[in-house]
Amino acid sequence: MTLENEVGLKSFRNEWQKAGMSILYTQGFLFNTYENFFKKYGMTTQQYNAMRILRNQYPKPVSTSFLREKMLDKMSDASRLVSRLSAKGLVEVTQNASDKRLVNILVSEKGLQILEVIDGTLEDLDAKLHGITEEEAATLVELLAKLRGSLKEAAKNEPANLN
Repeated sequence: MTLENEVGLKSFRNEWQKAGMSILYTQGFLFNTYENFFKKYGMTTQQYNAMRILRNQYPKPVSTSFLREKMLDKMSDASRLVSRLSAKGLVEVTQNASDKRLVNILVSEKGLQILEVIDGTLEDLDAKLHGITEEEAATLVELLAKLRGSLKEAAKNEPANLN
């Protein structure tokens, strides 16, 4: 089935529009695949992403702003995400000693243990992408990096949105 049929369009204006629509459409499939995978461990993709960042910084605690900066989804509500992880006992949250407005977030022992379990099954998640070869995956990574660079550069040149 063609992308045109899958998304209900007769045609695209050009290949750039088609590429953008294809990325967005595929992102939906990929997101659902990841959500279903992490659901088995009682967490969302965003929660796993936060846990991955915290483990990478361990034993150094981080702030919610650091976490938000490193998240894959820049629009995520890091404070709410941390609250949910804390309620599950996966992170420890303490007040920052030098700035009482900030909190320090540290992955807990329980969080490290669940990450170790997940690590043992990540090849199952990788296998979901075996519809393309490893070489094609590397090419895709390069192309997407090039596109991100172009989008970041274009965003710098856009006027600020005052709404």
